[in-house]
Amino acid sequence: MSVRDSGRVAIVTGASRGIGYGIAEALVARGDRVCVTGRDEKTLEEAVGRLGADRAIGVAGKAHDEAHRAEVVERTMAAFGRVDHLVNNAGTNPVFGPLAELDLAVARKVFEVNVLSALGFAQLTWAAWQQEHGGTVVNIASLAGLGASPFIGAYGMSKAAMVNLTLQLAHEMSPGVRVNAIAPAVVRTKFAAALYEGREEEVVAGYPMGRLGTPEDVAGAAAFLTSDASGWITGQTLVMDGGKLLNAGIG
Repeated sequence: MSVRDSGRVAIVTGASRGIGYGIAEALVARGDRVCVTGRDEKTLEEAVGRLGADRAIGVAGKAHDEAHRAEVVERTMAAFGRVDHLVNNAGTNPVFGPLAELDLAVARKVFEVNVLSALGFAQLTWAAWQQEHGGTVVNIASLAGLGASPFIGAYGMSKAAMVNLTLQLAHEMSPGVRVNAIAPAVVRTKFAAALYEGREEEVVAGYPMGRLGTPEDVAGAAAFLTSDASGWITGQTLVMDGGKLLNAGIG
């Protein structure tokens, strides 16, 4: 079945698998064309093949590499002539442990990948298309950025910064560009596997909805926030936690 072309184009970072791929798939399904990024060229090529070579291109590289970011935007403009939507999904969480023992070099890397790369992509898409023509930015934050997150504190700090980055960009880029964030709890992906593998039943017990999130859950929210249906929403962080925060009360 053919998909009607929406005429719009998105960049989705960290999209060779997991949440990023799910988002790219949802955008292609509604008629967008996409540029997806990822570190592993082979995995990225496979993702593009599944999305459709007529609907997607892939640019391999590391999100915190300035040259890579420039190449992504340049190749997207060359291939499709516009960048309506930017989804900042690329992220890293290379360390588990208390902040009191955290290697500051590792912390810098986390912020480079999770926060500064998102800002860098937003600056480039703004200059290339969105400043003049408008569009949307969706930042994939995390529930870890909205409260204390034992043993993933560096990741949580970076995602808290992502939430504030969303506010700042929404203010500065209005009215033409809407900027929002999504803050998921644990989603069943390879990236988050260390948080639930081997004890999924125990982890799920803390979720009133009775399950972990899926990439499709987040993809649906991202599709909404990049659509005209959300045209009066900006500067918001949508929490997707299966009711996890409902258990934060006393008693």
